[in-house]
Amino acid sequence: MGSDRLTVREIARLAGVSVATVSRVSNGVGQVSEETRRRVQRAIEEHGYRPDHLGRALAAGRHGAVGLVFPGLSGPYFSELIQGFEAEAVHTRTSVHILCTHLRDDSDAEVVEMARRVDGLAVFGGTVSPDTLRELAALVPVVVLAGEGPPGVPSVRAENVAAATALTRHLLADHGLRGLVFVGDPRNSPDVTGRWEGFRDAHRQLGLPLPRAPLRVGLEQHDGVFAADQLLSRAAPPRGVVCANDETALGMLVGAAARGVRVPADLVVTGFDDIPMAALVSPALTTVRQPVRELAGRTARLLLRAAAGEDGASDGALVLPTDLVVRRSCGCAANTGAGPAAEHRPATEHTTITEHTTTEHDPTAAGHRPAAGSRTAR
Repeated sequence: MGSDRLTVREIARLAGVSVATVSRVSNGVGQVSEETRRRVQRAIEEHGYRPDHLGRALAAGRHGAVGLVFPGLSGPYFSELIQGFEAEAVHTRTSVHILCTHLRDDSDAEVVEMARRVDGLAVFGGTVSPDTLRELAALVPVVVLAGEGPPGVPSVRAENVAAATALTRHLLADHGLRGLVFVGDPRNSPDVTGRWEGFRDAHRQLGLPLPRAPLRVGLEQHDGVFAADQLLSRAAPPRGVVCANDETALGMLVGAAARGVRVPADLVVTGFDDIPMAALVSPALTTVRQPVRELAGRTARLLLRAAAGEDGASDGALVLPTDLVVRRSCGCAANTGAGPAAEHRPATEHTTITEHTTTEHDPTAAGHRPAAGSRTAR
């Protein structure tokens, strides 16, 4: 009897079990006794049954899909996250629905509505409010990606504070730079919050005056070009900038080149993420490498286990390590034997990121007009 002539209900009848039990065995999830599992597996093998994804999901009272909530999709960072997440979901034949919240006045309501159509949600940190996260968690399993959730909501994120501290200390102690400027807005992103805190921590550890408020811009390349225009038009431009991510740093390189400013001779530029382009530009970008695909993959695995009702789904916070990658944009010599990356250093031990919103006066905030749709949450 061919697979096209059998349904999950017929396999359940042949094995003498419920439809839900056949679904658990065929999907490899849930608690089933060994004897029952063998009986179901025998019926599946004898009749050449191949479970239909939609039918299996409906029979188990599930949608067969999970949601992924982002602020936006522009840039290589989110592309890497999507690929890492979908690579895990495909193993369980689970569909991934993506919702972007930028430029939506009713974004929280849209996310809640999406939760009613999926088996679980991965929500990018800072995309919805803590109250909305709690509301979502009451409807479906929720995992926060690249951020922290309220108590009871698990999260997966990369280490930011200690990594940014190590990067900034490298500039301050190894290169003797002073008057560094942080480029990014800690108010809009848990990741940027941690990086700003690490930037400040490095100054504290070396007994240096605390830095001025950051130049608050978004996280796309055109924001870095804008930042370069703002900083390099000052009477006394900074000697170095620590950008909140690589895309902003690449924009800084473009803006500096347009003004005839040499990197690193006149201006040191660093980023965070280590996107592929960071090693390909000239000069190659000193940055912090975070495991973006692993970040998304771990999130997907945790969410899929929770959506399948597996025991042992953690409600804690998983923090992945990061590495300092030293290249030419900070003034270090290239290591010709190591390929594009001149040097890799462990950024440090894992550090818990705490929410931090600066209240310092920001003399540049009034002059910044982000372009419509500019991504600020990351």
